[in-house]
Amino acid sequence: MVEKSKGIKEEVVTRDYTVNLHKWLHGCTFKKMAPKAIKEIRKLAKKAMGIKDVRVDVKLSKHVWSRGIRSVPRRVRVRIARKRNDDEDAKEELYSLVTVAEIPAEGLKGLGTKIIEEGE
Repeated sequence: MVEKSKGIKEEVVTRDYTVNLHKWLHGCTFKKMAPKAIKEIRKLAKKAMGIKDVRVDVKLSKHVWSRGIRSVPRRVRVRIARKRNDDEDAKEELYSLVTVAEIPAEGLKGLGTKIIEEGE
């Protein structure tokens, strides 16, 4: 029972998610596709990790924007890591870092959520 005393938000963990951007961007104006995709990825990370402080990696942003503002990739494999905040001034002690995960050769179909590493 002592192990359960830590809240779900307290532990440091890393997970892989497949994000279906095509579904989330349906009906979105062409010239707003890529910015909306980044916002949707942030929203997913906030919901999945339960932390408001979400930081999107530059490589992920470049991957989403790689084909321009209109032609966003249909699916993206992202790695969301819950990490400790080293700043003393920070409001929250944890933050989420969202990066691009490597895509397997056989494609994204059938890949679910995968836990990479458990906490400290």
